[in-house]
Amino acid sequence: MKNENYDVMNVEGGRHVKMWTQGVPVEEVAKKQLANTAKMPFIYKHIAVMPDVHLGKGSTIGSVVPTLGAVIPAAVGVDIGCGMMAAKTTLCAADLPDSLAKLRSAIERAIPHGMSPKTRGFRGRDEGAWNTPPAPVDAAWALLKDEFDAICLKTPKLKNSNNYRHLGTLGSGNHFIEVCLDEVGFVWFMLHSGSRGVGNAIGTYFIELAKQDMRRHFINLPDQDLAYLAEGTEHYDDYVEAVSWAQKFARMNREVMMQNLIAAVRTVITKPFETHVEAVNCHHNYVQKEHHFGKDVLVTRKGAVSARAGELGIIPGSMGAKSFIVRGKGNEDSFHSCSHGAGRTMSRTEAKRRFTLADQVKATEGVECRKDENVIDEIPMAYKDIDAVMHAQRDLVEVVHTLKQVVCVKG
Repeated sequence: MKNENYDVMNVEGGRHVKMWTQGVPVEEVAKKQLANTAKMPFIYKHIAVMPDVHLGKGSTIGSVVPTLGAVIPAAVGVDIGCGMMAAKTTLCAADLPDSLAKLRSAIERAIPHGMSPKTRGFRGRDEGAWNTPPAPVDAAWALLKDEFDAICLKTPKLKNSNNYRHLGTLGSGNHFIEVCLDEVGFVWFMLHSGSRGVGNAIGTYFIELAKQDMRRHFINLPDQDLAYLAEGTEHYDDYVEAVSWAQKFARMNREVMMQNLIAAVRTVITKPFETHVEAVNCHHNYVQKEHHFGKDVLVTRKGAVSARAGELGIIPGSMGAKSFIVRGKGNEDSFHSCSHGAGRTMSRTEAKRRFTLADQVKATEGVECRKDENVIDEIPMAYKDIDAVMHAQRDLVEVVHTLKQVVCVKG
């Protein structure tokens, strides 16, 4: 069934699925995964699918899953609170140094990233560990510590996770830091990261507890990664509390990195400038209580961004492609949501098999970034066409700014 701007997939024995995917490819395995999720008995109204949808763990990335009385930890995932932050500056293109390599090096030295000890701030092989935590990290952790300690009293296994040590670090994979130019030549800073090691520990722990609950109560599922925690059961409240804290951690992690990014740029660009002229800090892997269609429900956005009427969000393209600052239209059928990016068209393994280093160099021409075999899996051709993705969700958001990166730091 077709609507003017979205398709509807009817699921036998489940809720229907509304898909803002017209003009973009959707894998058959992703459709099967969506159907499995739609069959869960606590899905509220329907599932909303964004144009960047692709196969995930349990439920697809690029989907909005509203629930009543239960939550699926694997739908939230282990990169809890992962999201974007962008800040406009008063700098313009002419203020950037002739050597963008020098600017990239300053950023890489200032913010621990990746999974190797090569950059300043790492200790041994401890991913993201600071030798001497800078002041912004200490200040942010002071706001998080008491609540985390209370969570650890109920869930002691989380105490030794990489929490404090990962605050202010980027991570690896598709996490990135960029210096961009908007449509009129103003400089923006943009970054993508989440709750790091502690979010992974929280997600992994509660996903396993949910699976144990399913086995204990002999509940058969179409996919074991759809294991859920029901409201009123032993672990539900603990999970909601822990995941909410991880989302706070993720937001502060981005704030700390943005402070350090700005400080790093000031060491290269001596001209005084202002930042946070227009700033956005938004999650795209998270769960929270919201009001939709007359009810308070839990909304899980797995690779999707909140797009309430007038709300600003960020939709990044791949490295080498453009990104967008958007304003939500408050589309109720999408549960006030939009995509979180372009969305992959192939796995990282397939991208490395299909493309060469020469392809990567050509695809990122004009961008100061790593150009080596270790980032081929992030090549722009491994992602959907961002213009097609934006057109497919034209009734969800409007474009406020179009950004093009000139510097990209990959984790």
